[in-house]
Amino acid sequence: EWTMKTSVVFLLCISVFPGFSQGRVVGEGETGFAECNVFFPGQVPPEGFTEPFHVKICQQYNKEPRFATLYSTKDKIPLYSAFKFTKPAQSEEENWLVEPQIDDPESNLLEMVHEADISGTVANLGANQALTSDYVGSGYERGLLNPSLLNEEDFQVATYTLTNAVPLSPALSKSWHRDIGKVVEQALIPHCSKTDHLYLLAGAIPSSDRVKGKVSVPESLWLAACCDAPEGWSLGLVKKINDENSLADLTVRELEKQLLPGVHLFKGSCVEDKQSQEKIEAVLQAVSQIRSGEQVGTSDNQETKDSSWVRRVAGIIATPFIKLLELFIYIFVELVKFVFYFLWLFVKRVLGTILDGVYSLCNGMVSYLKAISMVLISIPYDVGRVIINIFLGFLEIFRDMVSLTYRILSIPVGFVLHLAAFPYHSICAIPSVLKDMATGIGGTFSLVIDATAAILHGFYYLAGHIVKRFVPKGSSDD
Repeated sequence: EWTMKTSVVFLLCISVFPGFSQGRVVGEGETGFAECNVFFPGQVPPEGFTEPFHVKICQQYNKEPRFATLYSTKDKIPLYSAFKFTKPAQSEEENWLVEPQIDDPESNLLEMVHEADISGTVANLGANQALTSDYVGSGYERGLLNPSLLNEEDFQVATYTLTNAVPLSPALSKSWHRDIGKVVEQALIPHCSKTDHLYLLAGAIPSSDRVKGKVSVPESLWLAACCDAPEGWSLGLVKKINDENSLADLTVRELEKQLLPGVHLFKGSCVEDKQSQEKIEAVLQAVSQIRSGEQVGTSDNQETKDSSWVRRVAGIIATPFIKLLELFIYIFVELVKFVFYFLWLFVKRVLGTILDGVYSLCNGMVSYLKAISMVLISIPYDVGRVIINIFLGFLEIFRDMVSLTYRILSIPVGFVLHLAAFPYHSICAIPSVLKDMATGIGGTFSLVIDATAAILHGFYYLAGHIVKRFVPKGSSDD
């Protein structure tokens, strides 16, 4: 029985996608990824994915291309993964890988590697792609767009890369893998006579809802398939995540309108006007039978029809009980998960507290020992510095004494004698100076008296001369 409990989107169409090469990661506008062209009919990529954050990845493992991915570094989820159906392996091993060159274009790692092997060695790991830590404790699982169950061993290992995963609830992840397997094995392969010409493309439409504010939760999932020989056909199925009961088949052109503006997915024999309508109707009928819970076979005999009718009636009767049992199982699993999560959280908190205390104690002891060591180391250093300073002080004193002695010896002897005789000559010169001063003062006084007498004598002579000239002469007796 095929039940749809969660929303899944299936798109069946031709995916034309050249441009994948040698483990490199490049922008949508670049070409040259020849190794992954085998995953696309006509080796021509879809058109319209031209954002700078859209990068192509040729997913390689053991130096061989396994499938191709168009990855959004903005939403940190793949927009689609292109692959071919191969004989599934009997068992699968979940060991998650990452693509180093998305975060570090200078990395010399040419293919996907285990995340644990490059932690701390790849620059900016997680800047452009999701990591396991982004899913831990989020309630979401890493849902594979290219399911591992549709791949053989090496291809199966390669699907467990985070560039092929989108956040899905546990129930949705389980139903996605189960339902996509039924669609491919029961509806697509029986109607493609050459299975190596069946090309698959699984994708997701990002939403604004993000896990831990980083990884976009898809609003839709889709699966694209194309059989290009001998009669070409393509088909699209879309299912919204928020509507468990919706599963709409639509044309490629209608699907393109739900993707980015200007997207053209298909060319060649899968273009709508070149497709076999008979094949498309047969595929649609097979998908409808899967949707209603029937097993699809390649035989059209009456026995198969009768058994399908019996299974349908049995499915209708058993469905309520199966759903009730699934509900109880789901509740039990969630309770167990809650208990283990609570215990894990409790142990984490207790161990965290203990480890924090031990770390603080060790840190304090280290700081204390460091301080003591610094003090012990500084003691001989300080003693040596004091001794050196004392020695330098004595050297300064000795230098000053030598300098003083040199200065004393360098003074001229004549200058010293003149300096010593200066007081004697100064004192002995005082009487001579006083004598010269007295002589000068006496000479000055005598000069003043002589000048006064000369002036008076001149006035007397002048007066006598005037009198003789103007007064008449008388007798000698007068």
